[in-house]
Amino acid sequence: MNRNHTMMQFFEWHVEADGTHWKRLTEAAPKLKECGIDCIWIPPITKGQSVKDNGYGVYDVYDLGEFNQRGTVRTKYGTKDELHEAIATCHDHKISVYVDLVMNHKAGADETEVFEVIEVDPFNRKDEISEPFEIEGFTKFTFPNRGGQYSTFTWSYEHFNGTDYDARTGKRGIYRILHKKWNDKVADEFGNYDYLMFANIDYEHPDVVQEMISWGKWLIDSVGCDGFRLDAIKHINYDFIRDFSNTMLEHTKENFYFVGEFWNPDLEACRSYLDHTEYKIDLFDVALHYKLCEASKARGKYNLQTIFDDTLVQSHPMNVVTFVDNHDSQPNESLESWVEDWFKQAAYAMILLRKDGYPCVFYGDYYGIGGPEPIPGKQADIDPLLFARYHKAYGDQEDYFDHKNVIGWVRRGVREIEHSGCAVIVSNGDSGKKRMFVGEDRAGEEWVDLTNNRQDRITIADDGFAEFPVTGGSVSVWALAEVSKKE
Repeated sequence: MNRNHTMMQFFEWHVEADGTHWKRLTEAAPKLKECGIDCIWIPPITKGQSVKDNGYGVYDVYDLGEFNQRGTVRTKYGTKDELHEAIATCHDHKISVYVDLVMNHKAGADETEVFEVIEVDPFNRKDEISEPFEIEGFTKFTFPNRGGQYSTFTWSYEHFNGTDYDARTGKRGIYRILHKKWNDKVADEFGNYDYLMFANIDYEHPDVVQEMISWGKWLIDSVGCDGFRLDAIKHINYDFIRDFSNTMLEHTKENFYFVGEFWNPDLEACRSYLDHTEYKIDLFDVALHYKLCEASKARGKYNLQTIFDDTLVQSHPMNVVTFVDNHDSQPNESLESWVEDWFKQAAYAMILLRKDGYPCVFYGDYYGIGGPEPIPGKQADIDPLLFARYHKAYGDQEDYFDHKNVIGWVRRGVREIEHSGCAVIVSNGDSGKKRMFVGEDRAGEEWVDLTNNRQDRITIADDGFAEFPVTGGSVSVWALAEVSKKE
């Protein structure tokens, strides 16, 4: 029987820009595998607009830290050779690697161009607020120091449909390039959310589509990754995302994985996107993330019985990646919605120890967040949950969501994994307890709290029931202490 799969997002926004991150992954891989992490989502591996760029201000998608461009050979995270070594080490330890793809825009152009635009209302991009006029835009990408290696394609304003800066006047705005249109197969926020930032790629242009698909194949062949995390997909033509994923699957002829950042908590919008892309990609459960955040802030006023209502993991459990926080939701970032520390361990129990969803552990939660306002890591809180996920959280699930401040569930375990099975109980208020059934075959077993939040030892009764306690504002994961030597 296959063990539970667990992903880690192996970066946070303030990872040091010292070029050592790929080395850090190489060193961390063996330990992460021991903890039950069998997939790593790494940040964008392509050259950004500066050595400090996280990769989302993408400059050259064919430069993985190989060419002296934008003032640096390496990327923020290291060199191409160090990247290859990190991926090879992960593969040696049977850890899959998913690469973050930024396909919405380009930044750090080599030259400016003069062309005509129409300024639009930033709050309603369908509303034109100017007559056509000329700007000098950063839209010419020639990659002179790469010299056409890997691809001879160069970019000019005809390959974009909008930009946000006029170098001639120094004025910022949202400028739609004249005779171009926003793609209508995108999110409808702000009237139309095709434009996000920098020089916005035009997926109506056939040469652009061909080049980006060629690049996707090249990237797979070049680094040997196992999947893609697709950035900002609600701003990209969903027909292109569907065709891109289909083509990559045909190219690899194996189980290549896709998960998309469709940052929208609305369940119907997520369902519609999955329909449009023919269920070739999974989506992050943004709705669940916001519920976890709200629960952490409301404390005992939040009804935990509703925590999974109207979430993607509830409606589409086979097409969802669950997460607690990420690089965008961390403090002071663009989508800040941080789950408060007191609730963090309980939140991770809710994604790691249930039967549905593909859970992702955030580097910033595990190792800590740097920058001007550092936050310590919570490895000591998360490791017991990873242990429980790998060794215990299997089999049928029964929920005990019968109290608004104390909820629980049981995983019955499976014969193929000796000593598996667990009982989880969460409180966002006072201490409590819950009588839950773990199976008559467990009668007489002595269970302990794997989180060490409680020191009790619980004996399972002859009828297969036990009364499992939890400390207020906490989580306990009860299970048989023994782990098979075969494990």
